[in-house]
Amino acid sequence: MPANHRHHRHGDRASPDGTEGYFGPGLKFRGTTQSRQEQCAQFSEVVGSVSARLGRLNQRSEEADVDPISPMQLPDSQWKRQAATPGSREHDPGSQQVTKRHRKLLKTSPVLRPQANASLSPLSSSRRLSDVQESRRRIIREVCGKYRSNISRTITPHHVSRIYVEDRHKLLYCEVPKAGCSNWKRVLMVLAGVANSTRDINHVAVHYDNHLKRLDSFDRQGITKRLETYTKVLFIREPMERLVSAFRDKFESPNSYYHPVFGKPIISKYRVNASQTALKTGSGVTFREFIHYLLDVHRPVGMDIHWEAANQLCSPCHLHYDFIGKVETLEEDANFLLRKIGAPENLTYPSFKDGNPKAARTSTQITQHYFSQLNASERQRAYDFYYMDYLMFNYSKPYKDLY
Repeated sequence: MPANHRHHRHGDRASPDGTEGYFGPGLKFRGTTQSRQEQCAQFSEVVGSVSARLGRLNQRSEEADVDPISPMQLPDSQWKRQAATPGSREHDPGSQQVTKRHRKLLKTSPVLRPQANASLSPLSSSRRLSDVQESRRRIIREVCGKYRSNISRTITPHHVSRIYVEDRHKLLYCEVPKAGCSNWKRVLMVLAGVANSTRDINHVAVHYDNHLKRLDSFDRQGITKRLETYTKVLFIREPMERLVSAFRDKFESPNSYYHPVFGKPIISKYRVNASQTALKTGSGVTFREFIHYLLDVHRPVGMDIHWEAANQLCSPCHLHYDFIGKVETLEEDANFLLRKIGAPENLTYPSFKDGNPKAARTSTQITQHYFSQLNASERQRAYDFYYMDYLMFNYSKPYKDLY
């Protein structure tokens, strides 16, 4: 198995040389992520301000013709080097004691969706989409404002290890699996001149022969320069839909990696009277068994990038993203971005499904079907696990019985 194949599947975030990290000005290194309880306590004060602004999300920004995705400047910095402290950035579900007061802070407003208005001029449409982007950035910025003041703001190789670099169009794309990342890699390959068309790139080439560079492969100067001057892009998805999509892809379809590596220990720990065949193959993991694994502080096997929280993968409180797209508005967001970065006019975001093209896309209805297999407590704990993604990316609570 190629080394980059292992890296992708495990979500390893080691520094390029395995020993050292990069550090910003006057910042301290943190080897582990704070508990959800600590994060929620730090977020609580700022959420009121965020909620107060929701009523203005659809208002027009100032009429000035400003580039909506010009790169956001990072603070001037002299990168320092320091030995990296080993430690996982994954959540600790056992410590995520979220109070009712904190849960009530989650906004119940619907997800922002495109306004169907065929009469809008191209200029009006562009301004509307620019306003949506400013609203998304503002919510993240205000939520992170209080958070950043209480944690290290160090930017390490961990924070940039999931970011792909496209130098021709000065684009940085953070990969969030199950949020359109396969087709985004196809787009990046075309932008970089590696391929002529997204249709020419098969699944294997996308993931294991894409010739794309990651940001952590550059030296300190190269990382800093690109963070300061390139357009930083993040695409995310409703957390429960993303979770169900990952489960269906990795455990309901034949998979020579996830069944033995994840399926076998999951079945061994969470299934009573498991058959020898199931224990040997790791096939047939149920959604409830998968959720038990996800929420177990003593997991029999580690986390994986396909179901790790998006805010953990892409660190939006450290890296100020210029463009935040959503799967729910994917086509409009993606093509708006491509035009803004000067992509070829004939290049659009591909609509075909990667991986298992015959399987239906994971929809809200399909997600509800899977979560109906869980009891109220399991649904609540799963929601708590992704609480920060719901808050930072302005997603509504998916079920009425959640608090």
